[in-house]
Amino acid sequence: MATRVGRFLRKYSLDELPQLWSVLKGDMSLVGPRPMFRHEYQDFELWQMRKLSITPGLTCLWQVTGRNTINDFAEWARLDLHYIDTWSLRLDAIILLRTIVAVIKGTGH
Repeated sequence: MATRVGRFLRKYSLDELPQLWSVLKGDMSLVGPRPMFRHEYQDFELWQMRKLSITPGLTCLWQVTGRNTINDFAEWARLDLHYIDTWSLRLDAIILLRTIVAVIKGTGH
């Protein structure tokens, strides 16, 4: 059961702020596939392993195109691979702007 503070932190994605330290250290980028837990790798299908080919990010295409409605890991992986295949500075800028809007509106939970 979540507390009021916890719900507020999650609603406005403030619980993600500690990951900024990882971005500053160079372990993560601002945009890229979300990092996975080590135990999740064992469940990857071969085609999903390509998600691991680039640095994980603080935000990603999945988060701005239906994070709350996409529960299928294969669909999430397809979005990450689409990001990898079509990467551009423009795409990163769009994802960052959409993330900022989601955080301000509180729809990023």
